[in-house]
Amino acid sequence: MDEALLRSLTPGVLGILGRRGADFAAAEDAVQEALVEAVRVWPADPPRDPKGWLVTVAWRKFLDAARSDTARRRREELVDREPEPGRTSELDDTLRLYFLCAHPSLTPSSAVALTLRAVGGLTTRQIAEAYLVPEATMAQRISRAKRTVSAVRFDRPGDVATVLRVLYLVFNEGYSGDVDLAAEAIRLTRQLAVVIDHPEVSGLLALMLLHHARRAGRTAADGSLVPLAEQDRGTWDTGAIAEGVAILQTALARDRLGEFQAQAAVAALHADAPTAEETDWVQIVEWYDELLRLTDSPVVRLNRAVAVGEADGPRAGLAALAELDEALPRRAAVAAYLHERDGDPETAARLYAEAAHRAPNLAERDHLIRQAARLNTEVRDRRTR
Repeated sequence: MDEALLRSLTPGVLGILGRRGADFAAAEDAVQEALVEAVRVWPADPPRDPKGWLVTVAWRKFLDAARSDTARRRREELVDREPEPGRTSELDDTLRLYFLCAHPSLTPSSAVALTLRAVGGLTTRQIAEAYLVPEATMAQRISRAKRTVSAVRFDRPGDVATVLRVLYLVFNEGYSGDVDLAAEAIRLTRQLAVVIDHPEVSGLLALMLLHHARRAGRTAADGSLVPLAEQDRGTWDTGAIAEGVAILQTALARDRLGEFQAQAAVAALHADAPTAEETDWVQIVEWYDELLRLTDSPVVRLNRAVAVGEADGPRAGLAALAELDEALPRRAAVAAYLHERDGDPETAARLYAEAAHRAPNLAERDHLIRQAARLNTEVRDRRTR
């Protein structure tokens, strides 16, 4: 593969897509996906006209993304920004599409990736970040999934667990990412709760409601992030919290604990605390221990390290954090917070800056940069006294 050739062709391909009507950001995404496809295909089947091949593939990628975005926007128009409490009696085709994309012929991970791309409207880059894998790896996974389902009949929908995983990831992207999909994910999970009586469906709905209830407090007027401990709890939606807690309690009473119920229990403990200082961190650590028994996820271990740091002190949290891979997303930010609490602002400032460099979105990056700048100022002031 001639990488220099690919780089030299990229500006020209971008220009052609722009003349065809693609805006620059969308064209960049499409060309990036085409380059990933070229890396996969060209070694075995080099094209006679590399530039023409890239233009054709990139334009198709752009059209696919545009159609996906249009479909997503139509679905979002069906609901208000804040979902109404209670069950919905209406079902639309979107939830059926989730089940069809979770086809039994696909592995769960491929089904999730395909649904996020084809129905959820997420980009390949966003899906790769959610799965902690390189974008090229995710592009190949989605491409294989498309080829697989193109040769099967859609008469056997996928299982509930895969659909729940997709809804969870769509909600997370809507809650913390660049695309607002949170309300849509809640709407679909409400629909799923109507047709399927399962404690994990209830657990996921409770988790979404409890997180969504805090949405108004997560950002300041200027759009900057507000950490949980500093949020104005008066802005939280008490109705959504009450509904989420009630749904969770009903699910837990069935004694069939699952991952989403355990996560919702953690969210309920945060929502139930009148102030950040009154948070029951000991019980939160216990729920994270339950989560680890259910799913040995590095993200769960990362969140548990934060809880341990709050319950048993920052050095205990750092000891728990030491067991995790340093390349894990947001690990540096957690380490920075724990070092700051342990009285080491210089190390904390350096780690905040490192975390900012790896931040998945602009708001998070700006927040981490401000944290690093604040601590660097404090260190300089101490030295000049």
